[in-house]
Amino acid sequence: MPGGGASAAYGDDRPQVQTTSSLGELLGEVTKDLSTLMRQEVALAKAEMKQEATKAGKGAGMLGAAGFAGYMVLLFLSITLLWALDNVMDTSLAALIVAVLWAVIGAVLFVLGRAQMKKVRGPEQTMETVKEVPPALKPNTGR
Repeated sequence: MPGGGASAAYGDDRPQVQTTSSLGELLGEVTKDLSTLMRQEVALAKAEMKQEATKAGKGAGMLGAAGFAGYMVLLFLSITLLWALDNVMDTSLAALIVAVLWAVIGAVLFVLGRAQMKKVRGPEQTMETVKEVPPALKPNTGR
C-alpha cells in the first residue's frame, strides 16, 4: 500500500502530509492539531467534572438525610430519657436534667470544634509560590 498504509491503520481522518509541504504548513498543521487536542481535553475535563459533581451532590444529599435521621434519633432518645426520669421524679426536674445534659454536650462540641478550626490554615504553599514570581513577569503599572 504505497503512500496510504499507515494512514489507513489510524483512520482516514488524519491529515495527509506531503513531502513537499513547507515548514510553515507543517507548523500550521501541528498548531491546528494541538489546538484540537486542547479543546478535546478541556471538553473531557468538563464532562468528568460534571459527572463527579453529580456524584458529590448525591452523596451530600444522603449525608444530609443521615444527619436529619440522627437528629430524630437523638430527639426520641431524649424524650425516652425524659419519660424514664419522670417515673422517679417530677416531670419538670426530669426535663431540666435532659436539657442540662444536652447543654453540656453542646458546650463540649463547641470547644472541640473551635480548637479544630484554629488548626485550619490558608493556602500557604500558593502564597509562597506567588511571592517567588519574578518581577519581570508581573505587570508594570509604572508606565
